[in-house]
Amino acid sequence: MNAAHTHLADRRRRRLILLTIAAGTFVSVLDQTGVTLALPLMTTEFGATIPFVQWVALGYMLATGSLLLPAGRLSDMVGRKVVYMGGFAVFVVGAGLAAASPNLIAVIAFRIVQGVGAAMIQANGMAILTTTFPASERGRVIGMFMTMVGLGAIMGPVVAGLVVDVFGWRAVFAASAPLGILSLVAAMVVLNRDPPSVGSARQLASGFDWAGALMSAGGLVSFLLVMTTAYRLGWASPGAVALLILSVALLAAFVYWERRASHPMLDLDLFSRRTFALGSSASFFGFLAGTSVFSMMPFFLQDVIDLSPRSAGLFIAPAALGFALAGPMSGLLSDRIGPRRIEFAGLGMLAASLIILGRLTVETEPWMVAGAMTMQGLGMGIYYTPNTASVLSVVEQARYGVATAFLNMTRNTANVVGVGLATTIVTVTMASRGFEPTLDAVADGGAGVEVAFTQGLRIAFLALGAFIGVSIVLTYLKPSAREDVTVREPVGEAEPQPSGD
Repeated sequence: MNAAHTHLADRRRRRLILLTIAAGTFVSVLDQTGVTLALPLMTTEFGATIPFVQWVALGYMLATGSLLLPAGRLSDMVGRKVVYMGGFAVFVVGAGLAAASPNLIAVIAFRIVQGVGAAMIQANGMAILTTTFPASERGRVIGMFMTMVGLGAIMGPVVAGLVVDVFGWRAVFAASAPLGILSLVAAMVVLNRDPPSVGSARQLASGFDWAGALMSAGGLVSFLLVMTTAYRLGWASPGAVALLILSVALLAAFVYWERRASHPMLDLDLFSRRTFALGSSASFFGFLAGTSVFSMMPFFLQDVIDLSPRSAGLFIAPAALGFALAGPMSGLLSDRIGPRRIEFAGLGMLAASLIILGRLTVETEPWMVAGAMTMQGLGMGIYYTPNTASVLSVVEQARYGVATAFLNMTRNTANVVGVGLATTIVTVTMASRGFEPTLDAVADGGAGVEVAFTQGLRIAFLALGAFIGVSIVLTYLKPSAREDVTVREPVGEAEPQPSGD
């Protein structure tokens, strides 16, 4: 086969790999966002409280967020295809068992199993793509990846709503199993087999940083629990304080250990690279400020201005669609002109959207909310793709697994922190005006509580908007990959050559 035919075959194979990872990502995000539609029916069937039923979603999130780093490091050692396929196998088993669970405790347990599989999937999807495509196409490919994340977020509630209405809540989990099997088979057939860096199980057992994995996972679980429960328990309650102290102690011990471990899970040398350190920090603050809107606005649309759930979804959907569409465009532009100007444009749109939402009143028209949220979705999509591409440009391909896992962990953690802070600000504002400091009180109605809730939203959005300013400063200080003197490999990697198994 001549060189032209070989190059064409390689390009076709890369596109097939992109399609496979995109479909797998879509399935995992579809399941994550869709399950929330099943929670009300589960509350009724099991006679459980809302906070208890919320553990169906919370357990999944905690498992995924805390295990991303270990899964990324494992993939760098045994191969990304193996861990990615293993993730879908675990995901399918968890989905099937959750669908057949006889009680709520079993559902929560098997959702945690699904979360373990999701961590293995999410830690490797982007890493596989960025090692398959050349550096000159990195932004476009990451944009395509984020498009599937956005589409999964849009379609999850839509598909799950139809499934729940017709077949009941168990069908949401049952439907995930065949989709996961299809993704597993596609990965088995299409993805390239990457050789492991360890030669035996004994080398894996001795080379994997078990202590670091336990400390990082324990620290993140403790921290995420604080951020998701402290607004109900009280930030000064013994439980919240104990969890916060535990998380700080474990994460500090993790950093101390990683500096001295012979085979660290996360090589802290990466943070000596200013592009990596400043870029990932800017991403954290950007997502912290941005994603809280998506969790809080459904309460405003349904409980304050009295839209139906279906109508509220229609006003929120353009934001997710904007995120999905903006990723590939900004990625393509960043490949051509560099990331910096595009990142500033995205952050500027995010800041503007939060300023607009910071003027909410109980008389605000739905179209104004839809416009601001669409602007926010576009801003997040425009910003995230070039920022991620720039961060990965200073990482060696051998460490893409743990690096992309760290970026996903950063995004997930920022989402939880943002929601926790926004909820705290809103409930404290409600309490200061003499109302019950819970979001459930908003659903009960009453002009006074609606006004107090809306005032809390205004304060929350403006306060969180200040973090966009932090992200802008960090982005300004971030050097380009070629300016970062700590880069250990040439920025323009040799073009990878896809090959079959």
